[in-house]
Amino acid sequence: MRGARFHGRYEKAGRVCEHPTCRELGEFRAPGSRGSSFDGPGDWRWFCLDHVREFNAGYDWFDGMSAEEIYAAQAPSAGWRTESPSFNPMAGVDGMPRWADYADPLEAISARANGIKSRARREAEMAMDGRFSREEAAALDVMGLGLEIDRHGLRKRYSELVRRYHPDRNGGDRQHETRLTRVVEAYQLLRKSRVFA
Repeated sequence: MRGARFHGRYEKAGRVCEHPTCRELGEFRAPGSRGSSFDGPGDWRWFCLDHVREFNAGYDWFDGMSAEEIYAAQAPSAGWRTESPSFNPMAGVDGMPRWADYADPLEAISARANGIKSRARREAEMAMDGRFSREEAAALDVMGLGLEIDRHGLRKRYSELVRRYHPDRNGGDRQHETRLTRVVEAYQLLRKSRVFA
């Protein structure tokens, strides 16, 4: 089958127009009794040029639809309500990935997830406690401390972290300098807190 001068013309020897009174070649197709479905494109009826024009003039695509269905079919967004599989956010996945689906031999994923949970839990506890401000709670997190800390424990932890991150203790390596700066800033904020006064 190949297209010819008229768009939609299919030349095939022996096919006759399906109009009851016509004996011309049936070179133009029109929707048949069975429409397109999951099983395939449906049936076609074949007509000559004059009878396919007559068929098209009388064809009502909306035949059998309610007013609401017609309105929905004519809406500018008709057909765009469903996403094609490749643009669907689920895209072949039965749900969002679960961390339990991944092997975690070094516990990198679970440690990170537990760290996020424990930080959120600590911040919530500190907010409910009312003794620490939000900035002080963040500073306690930088230093790895909880609510049960006193002035002596704060000073001890500060000394421990300074020794760990100072370049002099790491053979001149300055890779931990940013972390050290954050620890010093956190300590300066916490030592002025009314909790440790």
